[in-house]
Amino acid sequence: MAWRQLFLASCLSAAVLLTMLQEGTGASVGTQQVARQEAQEAENRQKLCADELRREYYKEQRNEFENFVEEKSPEQEERSQEAIEQWCQWHYDGLYPSYLYNRHHI
Repeated sequence: MAWRQLFLASCLSAAVLLTMLQEGTGASVGTQQVARQEAQEAENRQKLCADELRREYYKEQRNEFENFVEEKSPEQEERSQEAIEQWCQWHYDGLYPSYLYNRHHI
């Protein structure tokens, strides 16, 4: 009879020990999942922040380029107009319209 009681006591203690280990494992798996989820959320926040910074940078670069083009366009037009006028003055032969446009084809 003593060996039965000893066997039942050891089985009961083994069952209690296994139950406690299962709960501990379940809790650690749960905390690992929570930690993994928090890490994923932090990574997503960093990606969103980096995307926002990149978007602002490219918007600023585009605005600077547009301003540069708006400033340079009148200057370039003025330089080309001056070049055209200089060319006309250099090639003017006293005839109006110029000889090249007024010649007769035989």
